[in-house]
Amino acid sequence: MTSGLLLAGVTTIPASAIPASAATASAATVSASAAAKVPAIARDVLPVNDGWAAGTTGGSAATDDRVYVVRTRDEFATALAATGTAPRIVLVAGTLRPNGDCASYADPEYSLDAFLAAYQGVTTKPAGPLEDARVRSAKNQALDVQLKVPSNTTILGLANARLVGLNLLVSGADNVIIRNLRLEDAADCFPLWDPTDGAAGNWNSAYDLITLTGATHVWADHNTFSDGNNVDSLQPEYFGRPYQVHDGALDVIRASDLVTISYNVFQEHDKTMLIGSTNTVGADVGKLRVTIHHNKFANVGQRAPRVRFGQVDVYDNYYYETDEDAYQYSWGAGVYSAIYAENNFFLRSADIPLDAVVYNWGGTAMTEKGTLTRVGTGPITPVSLLDEFNATHDPDLGTDAGWTPTLRPGPLTPTAQVPAVVDAQSGAGRLSLA
Repeated sequence: MTSGLLLAGVTTIPASAIPASAATASAATVSASAAAKVPAIARDVLPVNDGWAAGTTGGSAATDDRVYVVRTRDEFATALAATGTAPRIVLVAGTLRPNGDCASYADPEYSLDAFLAAYQGVTTKPAGPLEDARVRSAKNQALDVQLKVPSNTTILGLANARLVGLNLLVSGADNVIIRNLRLEDAADCFPLWDPTDGAAGNWNSAYDLITLTGATHVWADHNTFSDGNNVDSLQPEYFGRPYQVHDGALDVIRASDLVTISYNVFQEHDKTMLIGSTNTVGADVGKLRVTIHHNKFANVGQRAPRVRFGQVDVYDNYYYETDEDAYQYSWGAGVYSAIYAENNFFLRSADIPLDAVVYNWGGTAMTEKGTLTRVGTGPITPVSLLDEFNATHDPDLGTDAGWTPTLRPGPLTPTAQVPAVVDAQSGAGRLSLA
């Protein structure tokens, strides 16, 4: 066995040379005594019929010199930037963080205190030197925290792999697989204040944990998404509004298409999954086709998902919603959306009404079948959450989304079994790395 070949600080090694405990290997080489192989799942492809992204291969065909083990943000960035579009596999070992922090990104002419003083009570969007300094600061942060994922790539987390404070940006890329990662706290140091957003204005942040923009054939599987220790409830209020430092957990926007999101855990997050970012008829028409199955949404506030335009298949998901103070809604039916929801299980607080689960963002119809709900340890009962919404809201949403999903790998999990199956199988750390 040969030692590792260096590519600008990234360990590039033969596939047979990666130890199972790669996180303990040096950043430069891999121990010559290690005999274990690359985890077999690093070469998995998404099976035929498993959702809209069925057949996605990612980097499964990568040659030995296109397999990377990364242990730092810079090694990760270098592996992703390696030239060419030939398949690559990137194995993430340990905890990766940005190089800088909010203080280091701040432009010399920016301070939050000065910004708040300058724009207190201003009813138009901020403009002037302090806003310009905020924008420069935001650009500094983006250079550090955004990592662009190219086409024909598989990213696989090794044991306990975490990305903290980083944004995986799949922009204009095709054929990408992201699995077995814990993704936490992509916090924006410099949120934008928009006093015209809503009746009282809002702070808007820039970074998701994973962003798909103009991306196609993407499989996100067995990941865990959260705000880590930096939860929204800890943030202050400025201008009478929560200082929102988090955006989406996994957003699918700008004509992205053919996406499968399976066996993930989304927890303790507000704006969870936005599919489609504009109401404008244009490039999104006929795109934004997404399958969402066997995921757990645990005490998320909203957007699970919120949909515009896309045909979105939402089945066999477990919604665990016991925080009535943070909860807003789960299924957001936006313009031209076509949500098909089947065999989803809702465990909820008694203080979360059934008519709150669906929200109409300008949609006209959705399909719902096989939903079960439960309050605490009480009885499990069938329910139509769409009917509950229509009973208390006008105008009604129609009950036929206008399409029937066909890309499912086999029989659906019976709804009553969904909590047990999802709890046992979903999230990072559930896949075998043997």
